[in-house]
Amino acid sequence: MSYTQLLYHVIIRTKGSKKVIPNEFSDELYKYITGYIRNKKSILFQINGTENHIHILFSLHPTLAMSDFIRELKTASNQWIKKQTNFKDFSCWGEKYAAFTCRISEKAKLILYIQNQRQHHTSIAFEDEYRALISEAGIEIDEQYFLNN
Repeated sequence: MSYTQLLYHVIIRTKGSKKVIPNEFSDELYKYITGYIRNKKSILFQINGTENHIHILFSLHPTLAMSDFIRELKTASNQWIKKQTNFKDFSCWGEKYAAFTCRISEKAKLILYIQNQRQHHTSIAFEDEYRALISEAGIEIDEQYFLNN
């Protein structure tokens, strides 16, 4: 038996970072994504967000590639959203996403951070948060492509 611990913090934003995920209906979307993650034999620890992005903390099954997983998650949830009447302004997810590996010792802190997204964004804009998280991960931001799509 192999032993793995593949903890990821993923941020997916709406196309153009438009505020098209109504807070009052976001739990429906989170339940759908929770089921999707479970069906992929992965473990969800926390999901939450605001009208223009979501944060997901999960353990990815070791047989799955992150890029394939996220592409398929975005495609499946996009199709599900478009069948719902409560997300009428949603067109699609943004093309890019952010995914960070995390130490298991950070899990509790990240769960709280994700749980408090709505409160957090009363004092910091999504763009600033996104930029800070990417920079803190040691990733150089190419301004030509940052938040395009």
